[in-house]
Amino acid sequence: MMSINGVQYHIEVHGKGTPILLLHGFTGDNSTWDELLPYLENYRTIAVDLLGHGRTDTPDNPDRYQIEHAIEDLKAIIDELNTEEVYLLGYSMGGRLALAFSAAYPERVKALILESSSPGLKTEEERKQRVAGDEKLAGMIVDKGLKDFVDYWENIPLFSSQKQLPISKQKEIRQNRLSQNPLGLANSLRGMGTGRQPDYWEELRNLPMEMLFITGELDSKFCRIAEEMQAKAKNAIFEKVDGAGHALHVEEPEKFGTIVREFLKNT
Repeated sequence: MMSINGVQYHIEVHGKGTPILLLHGFTGDNSTWDELLPYLENYRTIAVDLLGHGRTDTPDNPDRYQIEHAIEDLKAIIDELNTEEVYLLGYSMGGRLALAFSAAYPERVKALILESSSPGLKTEEERKQRVAGDEKLAGMIVDKGLKDFVDYWENIPLFSSQKQLPISKQKEIRQNRLSQNPLGLANSLRGMGTGRQPDYWEELRNLPMEMLFITGELDSKFCRIAEEMQAKAKNAIFEKVDGAGHALHVEEPEKFGTIVREFLKNT
């Protein structure tokens, strides 16, 4: 555990070499990267349980989860680890945070990898609608409990491709979601949901580091977003993985790991 800005963060550090900071998605934790680690054996991996997830603290105030605070927490973490510059990989919610951090502290990021992620919503109306939707989900978690929420969450269209995974893997993902803190998930939605995030679309034009955007071809929404992101960014590669959906590091870990390793080798 590491004390960061008044919060206890759980962080897993493995290996030696150039550091790569790994940021999981909503309802996940650092263990989501376990199958990726063999592809990163030449790197020092730093996998963080984000606020309200895994074994990291769950503050009562949703404002503490805001992306602006999360950015400063990440900076403090890499400072505490005596790390000047990192490769940065984020999935979904973790990707939104990775992009936000890269925009705030570009000099601390050697290269940026975003899996199934977005720079945010472009209009105030879209953000208002998303905030209302996330508040409804947060209310479900608090009022109905984690099991009812997970039953709903694992059946949304975004995760339909995971129905093709082996039953043992589906059970493992479900158990991980059920192990989360309900208040942490609710506050994460309220404080750091997509509707609360600033619009980083134009920031893509200014980022100096090399970038890799990865999506699964079955996740048509995030494929479109990644294509648009690549068109705006200066130094971006877009890779689409056949037969995979939103969480391609879980659905196609070998393909995902190989793409990430090759990108890092070439930057």
